[in-house]
Amino acid sequence: MLKNRKIIVTGAGSGIGKDIVRLCLDEGATVIACDINKHSLDELNSNLDNSNSLYTYQLDVSKYENVVEFFNYIDSRHSDVNGLVNNAGIYLAKNILDYLEHDIDKVLDINIKGFIYFSQMFGKRVIGKEANGVIVNMSSVSGMEGSSDAIYGLSKAAILGLTKSCAMNFSPYIRVNAVAPTMVNTKMMNTIPDWRKEEYLDHQLIKSPVTPQDVADTVVFLLSDKAKHYTGSTFDINNGGYLR
Repeated sequence: MLKNRKIIVTGAGSGIGKDIVRLCLDEGATVIACDINKHSLDELNSNLDNSNSLYTYQLDVSKYENVVEFFNYIDSRHSDVNGLVNNAGIYLAKNILDYLEHDIDKVLDINIKGFIYFSQMFGKRVIGKEANGVIVNMSSVSGMEGSSDAIYGLSKAAILGLTKSCAMNFSPYIRVNAVAPTMVNTKMMNTIPDWRKEEYLDHQLIKSPVTPQDVADTVVFLLSDKAKHYTGSTFDINNGGYLR
């Protein structure tokens, strides 16, 4: 489904990002996997059978200069890149009353600025060539329904606005869509308060849990030509928990 796609994936070393990388490779794509954790990238490289189509790059998505250096690498090694999955993010599981200034900055720098930096630099390269590309942004049900961690919820709501605006600004060259999963069985879920988990689960019409593989399936669909008529859209993956 993704033959001839060359895709950047941020936050690729663990959780949902790791499954996105694996499935993109299985579907025939070449993947440039980015993560702040070099050990996670090394494990990713060694655990995948089709790693000959995988390239890894360690960087901090919140550092503008790091992202500039990364796209210089893209220009020299992967100038035909045509896909981007903005997935890197953090969740501190704090009440807004307990946040300190540096914590606020850290969440917003990674969860919002990182998406902006990558979208901007990817967009410049694809549009500059009048080529076609795709961006998929990882948001969350928290960005649509609110979060017990208000700063995290704010950051994921911002991504929905960024998605719509980039869809407008990057048209007709780049399709831009968002994915907004409910709770997914990753390490991050372990930090969500039990009362909030119960609220999410009580609302869900489908009782089988959403897995990283399920989210990756949707991301791969959006990256593919099967989604060629979608842009500026948000794809809820929430088991019917929040009907709109």
